[in-house]
Order: sequence, then C-alpha cells, then structure tokens
Amino acid sequence: MHTMWKGSISFGLVNIPIKMYSATEDKDIKLRTLHKECHSPIKYEKVCPNCEKEVEQEDLVKGYEYVKGKYVILSDEELKQLKEEHEDKSVKIIDFVKLEDIDPIYFNRSYFLGPGENGSKAYSLLREALEDSKKIGVAEITIRSKQQLAIVRVYKDCLVMETVHYPDEVRNVGDVPSVPERKKVDKKELDTAITLIDQLTTEFDPEKYHDDYREAVLRLVQEKINKEEGTTTPTDSDKSNVVDLMSALQASIERTKDQGGKTVKKNTETKADATEKNTSSTKPKKRTTRKKKASS
Repeated sequence: MHTMWKGSISFGLVNIPIKMYSATEDKDIKLRTLHKECHSPIKYEKVCPNCEKEVEQEDLVKGYEYVKGKYVILSDEELKQLKEEHEDKSVKIIDFVKLEDIDPIYFNRSYFLGPGENGSKAYSLLREALEDSKKIGVAEITIRSKQQLAIVRVYKDCLVMETVHYPDEVRNVGDVPSVPERKKVDKKELDTAITLIDQLTTEFDPEKYHDDYREAVLRLVQEKINKEEGTTTPTDSDKSNVVDLMSALQASIERTKDQGGKTVKKNTETKADATEKNTSSTKPKKRTTRKKKASS
C-alpha cells in the first residue's frame, strides 16, 4: 500500500508518528474517447478562446474569479509561500465527540493511519482509549495545501481518518425545490410501510452489494477480447510505414504509366526503388520477350 503522507497525530502532549494511506479507491469503468476511423485516443488541447490559439504550459497562470469575468492573478511564488506557512505535518485533535453526533453528509474521504517509526505504543494507546470511551477525535489537517477538518476513529483495529466538510461546504437543504411539508400521513399506510421496513431489516454486510453495471461492462469487454475484437492504436512508426508504402506505390504507378507508348521515369528514387536495385544486383536478370498481338 502506497504511503501518501507522513506526519503525526497529536492530542494534548501526546505525539504519535503516523503514515497515511488511501482507504478507498475509485473503480468506475474508465472509457477512452477514440477516433472512429483509426481508434486513436483523442487529445484535448489547451486553447485560449479569446486569442483562438493553443497555449503551452509556460503560458498559464493561476487566477481567482472574484466576480464574473474578473480575476486576481496569484503567482506560483505567492502560493508556495502560503503553502509553506500553513503546511503542518500533523493531525491535531482538538475535540472528542460521539460518532452519532456527526451526520454522514459531512463525511468526505477515508484514509487508513498506520504507525510510523517508534509509534506503535502511542498508536495502541490512542486506539484503546477511543474504543473504551466510544468517542472519536475531531482534528485539523492540511493535505495538498488545503486545510481540512477531519475525524479520527477506530476501524477493525486500525485508526482511520475521515475528512469532513466544513459547515459552509454543505449546501442549504432549504434550497432543494419541491420538498413537501410535513403533513399527517394515513395511519394504515404508515403501519404498512413500517412493517415492510421491519421485514427487510438485517445486519449490514457490505460484501453482499455489488456494482452490477461495472461487472456487466467488464464481462462485455472480456467477451470482445475472447472473440479477438480488440483493437490496436496505430503508432507513429506504423503511420510512417504507411506513408512510405503509399509513396512507393504511387511512384511505381507513375513510372509505369504509358503516355504515348513511352514509360515516364521519375528522378526521385523511393525506398521501393532502392530495394529493387539491391535485389536485382544479386540475382541474374531474366530477359523476357513480349509478343505483339496481330492487328485484325
């Protein structure tokens, strides 16, 4: 498992060296957009809509749009300085709360936390303390220049950190259109709905749930591979070979065109001509005679 961050967890005067690993992975099927004619992947170029020309990486700067169409330019040096000022390699626990006090809408992304060098004893201490108290730690951390709120909890004997959205990052539920007001529902219908919920209630087992669509796409891909329906993207060398071959064929056609009973010879020698000369120099040339058809 790849270490993506090294630092420490601190609470009070306790400091625990840790290593951070991504706890989840995106398994969505990624389909490339290809050119229908030759199956080459399509490139998306950076184009300035105002200048109507492609721009290089060195021509790009970062800007913040403070009103529509107006930007404040932030230099790489300014951003680097801010990053250095705020980049603290620690998960600082500032509060302890109950997990059920935090609505799941606030949770963002999960990371496994493993002990760093000489950190096993303090790591175990925090893990046992969290389990016995049935609490989680609310912490602050900076990841990739972004300060984030997070919680630290225990998951299957491992400490897990989950980044949490700040309150202003969660949209106002009152902005959702057409949400009906709470009204008294029919008692019989409510009892029936509760009965159905009770019948379908079970212990949560994540292994029983599958991404049926992703699995179906992978099966289809494998079937096409088995039927040898796979395709190969032409490489640059393939393209040059095609160009050379077409040039040689075209030159051969031009040389053998009969204009007024005479063969037109080209001054330009192609690769095919060179090959033909080399071959003819090693083999004796057979002379053939053509018989003219009798004119009727």
